[in-house]
Amino acid sequence: MIDFHSLELGSALPPLTVQVTRAQLVRYAGASGDFNPIHWNERVATSVGLPGVIAHGMLTMALAGRIVTNWAGDPGMVSSLGVTFTRPVVVPDDDEGATVEITAVIGALDTEAHTARVDVTAKFNDQTVLGKARGTVTFR
Repeated sequence: MIDFHSLELGSALPPLTVQVTRAQLVRYAGASGDFNPIHWNERVATSVGLPGVIAHGMLTMALAGRIVTNWAGDPGMVSSLGVTFTRPVVVPDDDEGATVEITAVIGALDTEAHTARVDVTAKFNDQTVLGKARGTVTFR
């Protein structure tokens, strides 16, 4: 368990690397009900100007949020998580998929509320794919 009083502004969380595969996109579509063909059909994705099949934005957000929940140790401690979507994660039709590198730092500490704001960076092909990605962890 993390001791709130031991936290330091700017401290880095352990980095996280995730693979996003077409099989995951199919499973996520089933779980979320989002069957938009840009998430599974190359022809449709490219016909609307995308570079290929792209991961669901909310899947990308959830995967990036894992860095916060992993660090907190208890997903129930994460009181908020928000992002803006800036670039798509293009998922190739192979067994490897797309690699997303996720890093995070403690961006703010509120001693009265016992909360830590965690600023998250998610990159695909060395480009940031989420903007203003932040989670708030509430310590008991």
